Amino acid sequence: MFWPVLARLFGESLDWLQVEVTSHCNAACAYCPRTVYRQVWQSRHLSLDLFRRLLPDLPRIRLLHLQGWGEPFLNPDFLTMLSLAKAAGCRVGTTTNGMLLDADMMASIIDGGLDMIAFSLAGTGEDNDRIRRGTRFAQVMEAVKSIDELKARKGVDLPQVHIAYMLLRSGLAELRRLPQVLKGLGVSQVVVSTLDFVAAPELIPESLRFMAPEERLEVAAMLTDLAEQGRGLGLPFHFNFPPSGRPVAACPENAGRAACVAADGAVTPCVFLNLPVQNAACCSLAGAVPYQRMTCGFLADDSLLKIWRSSACRGFRRSLSQGPLPLPCRHCLKLATPPSQP
Repeated sequence: MFWPVLARLFGESLDWLQVEVTSHCNAACAYCPRTVYRQVWQSRHLSLDLFRRLLPDLPRIRLLHLQGWGEPFLNPDFLTMLSLAKAAGCRVGTTTNGMLLDADMMASIIDGGLDMIAFSLAGTGEDNDRIRRGTRFAQVMEAVKSIDELKARKGVDLPQVHIAYMLLRSGLAELRRLPQVLKGLGVSQVVVSTLDFVAAPELIPESLRFMAPEERLEVAAMLTDLAEQGRGLGLPFHFNFPPSGRPVAACPENAGRAACVAADGAVTPCVFLNLPVQNAACCSLAGAVPYQRMTCGFLADDSLLKIWRSSACRGFRRSLSQGPLPLPCRHCLKLATPPSQP
């Protein structure tokens, strides 16, 4: 592990790198761009050859997250990628819908040294199954429980189990049940996200970003109460939901210190600029806008570090920190200033 330490001390490093091992999925979540844009979506697995091109630069990555807009366990090379990344000295995580995690796969990811696994949810029962079509809440909970039990039998602490919870406006009441539902299952933390990429107008009512100021204040108070309840159970809750009228201080996706690799090998500043679609539109506070993918380079042509140092990437980071915002970011709901109280 000596070389990874030297690389981080004397070279550029990233807080994390998100690698989309596949853009295929076995679910059809109602809010997911893959579902909305299914007529123009390009599904592919990241090839092992392209992944290997990352290996020389992986010692500069503090966390490698093997997930993008698809279900990572669909890629038949997932375990090989995990093994290669661990050999390079990376902490490795992934996010899954949990439907492909049988006993053999659970044992393999534990034995392979996976550091963190997050399970996606958008409800605590039938609502989750309705919204996240192709998934089952009960099966996810069984997988969470099974991993906890298997870790205990093997005498290991990893992977940490996280919950990636999508909070929709229709699910505000159901969120209150989550701490008690997860109690005693070995979950390390819950990250609550809002619908910040709205791929179609019919999804606007589900995004908390479009709420009136007084409603936003109520939600912010509810999330604060939820975090306090979680602390009482030893279950940290994390969320990013700025109150009305407060400008966003920095990109919540940490695009200045992170990057994303798409399943086609494209290197992009963040996952929201990484969708494999053309001629699509999304919704902003100002109305419908064309979706713009931003690609800084391709692994088939250059190394990750060379792309990170390219004029395109450096210019993006400079604009993000100093302004004006890069064109693809100007309508991002994560960066939009919510309306103030009248």
